[in-house]
Amino acid sequence: MRILQVFLFFVLGALSSAADIKTEEGVLVLNKENFQQATTENEFILVEFYAPWCGHCKALAPEYEKAAQTLTEKESSIKLGKVDATEEQELAEQFGVRGYPTLKFFKNGSPVEYSGGRQADDIVNWLLKKTGPAATDLASVEAVKAFIEAANVAIVGFFKDQSSDLAKSYLSVASGIDDIPFGISANDEVLSNYEAKESDSIVLFKKFDEGQVLYEGDSSEASLKKFIQSNSLPLLVEFNHETAQKIFGGEIKSHLLLFLNKGDDSFEKVTEAARSVAKPFKEQVLFVTIDATEEDHQRILEFFGMKKEEVPAARLIKLEEDMAKYKPETDDLSAEALQKFVQDFLDGKLKQHLLTEELPEDWDKEPVKVLVATNFESVVQDPAKNVLVEFYAPWCGHCKQLAPIYEKVAEHFKDNEDIVVAKIDSTANELESIKITSFPTIKLFKKDNNQVVDYNGPRTFEGLTQFIESGGKDGASVDVEEDEGAENAKDEL
Repeated sequence: MRILQVFLFFVLGALSSAADIKTEEGVLVLNKENFQQATTENEFILVEFYAPWCGHCKALAPEYEKAAQTLTEKESSIKLGKVDATEEQELAEQFGVRGYPTLKFFKNGSPVEYSGGRQADDIVNWLLKKTGPAATDLASVEAVKAFIEAANVAIVGFFKDQSSDLAKSYLSVASGIDDIPFGISANDEVLSNYEAKESDSIVLFKKFDEGQVLYEGDSSEASLKKFIQSNSLPLLVEFNHETAQKIFGGEIKSHLLLFLNKGDDSFEKVTEAARSVAKPFKEQVLFVTIDATEEDHQRILEFFGMKKEEVPAARLIKLEEDMAKYKPETDDLSAEALQKFVQDFLDGKLKQHLLTEELPEDWDKEPVKVLVATNFESVVQDPAKNVLVEFYAPWCGHCKQLAPIYEKVAEHFKDNEDIVVAKIDSTANELESIKITSFPTIKLFKKDNNQVVDYNGPRTFEGLTQFIESGGKDGASVDVEEDEGAENAKDEL
């Protein structure tokens, strides 16, 4: 009897503690004491590690709470939890939290990184995809209608033969896309209602633009995936924290960026013009608006060498290795001008737009010479001099750490007529012959033969001086990608 009482005490105590985890707007409030309990007693739980002062966390909070409410309404067993990482530092350290918010999905206590969006629908869709089948079986017309109505974007495959190549590709693509719900149906009434009785078909339904789009491509996964990604975003996408991942992480790497002031009279006129010409290009070029009044977007303006006074303006960018940029010949942002700008880009008629600063009058006054795009070639190709050049970014922490060392190196060689130590701001000056992907990058341009040698040694006075004195032999690297700790320019954008 005594053993039974003890057993019941522990069982009931455990059940009581599970029920006692505090919730706020449907989200479990987790800490060191209840974290293991929450992540093991719940088969599926998404946990947000946040900081109360973090702006991104504040923006996520209402969407996270809305997602929790939606899951409750669906009678889902999936739970959402949150941890104040500034208070629960031990938990944050245990799970490798390095920024806010960090979201981790626990399945039977084992964590994986959350890779979905930050809007309620994205969170719910990602969780349902991770915990259920790749595509939801829709057995009736009513089920299809409810499925379509529940999401901003939904895809349904209507298949008479679910063993067909198209059906197989559909399910494979569905398993790899987490933020969009996929449905599937072989029900005769459903197929008849959606005019799919004679042949297999895939339809993307959305609550914007044309409402729905029929897939007309082949049965390859690549074609289907491209169709979904190009049609699941609006014809004109607003750049913000929620859409950034879909914009820059998508399959479409060419983007028309429209820099606008949202409160300006020209905003509606330009966006309407862009929307009117975007459709024929939607699988080749993504049309994106960027509100230039937002402080968070100033880095993007700087990346394009633009000032607020130039807005409204358009730029094209190709998100490949060289991050090529293109600028229209005029400031005209009419539908006709935008259509020509994009078409000329696709036809290869545009010349890449390279940024340059004005050459300072005192560019060679200090030991470290200042280079810009206009004087770069004349300095580095001087056959009488070895020229060491640092390609830097003003915001780069590693560049700031290097600055006093680099100045000391320049001072050491200032009286040597055969050696020039120089620097160039690669965010404001772009060169056709040299593409920089990480900061700082250091290169030696050798006299006589103009051979270019990359420096890959330690960023020390001794390392750099030895590199110069050896003619680029010590610390050299013929093919350097990114050294440890280098900051990648595309990541910063």
